[in-house]
Amino acid sequence: MPQAQRKHLSKAWGVVAAVTGAMLVVAAAPGRAHDADAAQREPGGGPREAAVTLLVGRALDEGVHAAASGLCAVPTFRAGQCPAWREQRVRATSRGSGAVLREPALGDAARAARAAALPTDADAPLEIALADRGRLTDVTVSDAHGRRLAGELGPDGGNWRNTEPLRAGETYTVQVGAQDAAGTPVGVTMAFRTAPPAADGGGLTAEFGPRPGTYGAGEIVTADLSHPVPAADHLARARVEQALQVTSEPHVEGAWHWVDDSTLHYRPRTYWPAHTVVRVRSTLDGAEDGEQGSGDPSDGIEFTVGDRIEALTDSAAHRMTVRRNGRIIRTIPVTTGKAGFRTRSGIKVVLRKEPKVRMRGDTVGIKRGTSEFYDLPVLYATRVTWSGEYVHAAPWSVAAQGAENVSHGCTGMSTPDAAWFFETVREGDIVEVVNSGGEKMPPFANGFGDWNMDWRSWLAGSALAAGGAHPHATPPSPSRLQPTT
Repeated sequence: MPQAQRKHLSKAWGVVAAVTGAMLVVAAAPGRAHDADAAQREPGGGPREAAVTLLVGRALDEGVHAAASGLCAVPTFRAGQCPAWREQRVRATSRGSGAVLREPALGDAARAARAAALPTDADAPLEIALADRGRLTDVTVSDAHGRRLAGELGPDGGNWRNTEPLRAGETYTVQVGAQDAAGTPVGVTMAFRTAPPAADGGGLTAEFGPRPGTYGAGEIVTADLSHPVPAADHLARARVEQALQVTSEPHVEGAWHWVDDSTLHYRPRTYWPAHTVVRVRSTLDGAEDGEQGSGDPSDGIEFTVGDRIEALTDSAAHRMTVRRNGRIIRTIPVTTGKAGFRTRSGIKVVLRKEPKVRMRGDTVGIKRGTSEFYDLPVLYATRVTWSGEYVHAAPWSVAAQGAENVSHGCTGMSTPDAAWFFETVREGDIVEVVNSGGEKMPPFANGFGDWNMDWRSWLAGSALAAGGAHPHATPPSPSRLQPTT
């Protein structure tokens, strides 16, 4: 996390539930349709909703030293043993809806007040476990900006825990898929918000991305602020941009863009040159920032850009052309989204590579039992959107590849071609789709679509550029990259 929170002994073992205070949002999980045929039956013959109960506990930011022995972890939680804990149970069903069990009967106002009084501790781990027989099959935790929280399932599918820290003052959506004892799929979606950073030592800080490493020419620099800076405070935003310094070798023109009140993205005017070294640091420490007070130290980052890999898919021609540093290195027959499932058009950026993914139609709204439903293990899956668009191996559609579009939105190719693509690209590489007839890739809501915004519009989201401090008009500030000479 960008800034240390108050450290309690309980934080080493405490478990944050997917609820905050008494506030729990439970909604239908996208695409988890009810399968009437798979539903269990009551003794009288009528259908009974398949369900499992998720056991969630929440570590409260009350400064209470809960037992550090591990007795408060979700699998062994017992009410009353841990003074900083609350237990709740959430039912996941085959309809994807859920209900909170054992929740006090509180009105909305009382729930909000209780949530404010009992904020969830962002420094504690997040764990979800099963209270019934069954197993977890998938857990997805995403913040309000579409970033996925890394985590891992236990070996028996009985619990899930995050492997990277939560951010303070952030809203998270948790999608849980599971199977009951009979193997019937069930699911639920929950939302929660972590407590804001502690007031003591709570100066403005920035957490930068990506992590150190080598990335593609389309990689976006991100800055997550510990406190929001409202758009109405133009001067404060300009000061923040001045303090978030990006330099590179070689120098290129670039600018910050405010995605929301606490998130900024930085990109060059055009893609990063191959083999660029990028350094990002903050000078917020000790700087006055209006109502935000003075800033605190933030960790900087450095990353490099590899060869410039660009994959251009022409859906009308059913062909992907892959270039390295401007030279064509492979042409691949592909199939993209058919009518009703057209592949998004525009520029996307590789988000991650997943050697094997289970893909199910109900995750994109296709009901079980319909002719379009699918449930397949997929190899060499290169993710380009958080909602589930991939470039992947599709051996079942080889006959259509290069000839027609038959997929549900992904770009499919033969297994050898997908393996080559998987090994060739890295996070940050550019994947563009044209002539698909699909909706345009959004700039920020579903991955890194930042390159779909023209430069004039990008600069309009910068407090410095919009305020007249365009890099062409004034001597370059330390917070933006130098123009190319």
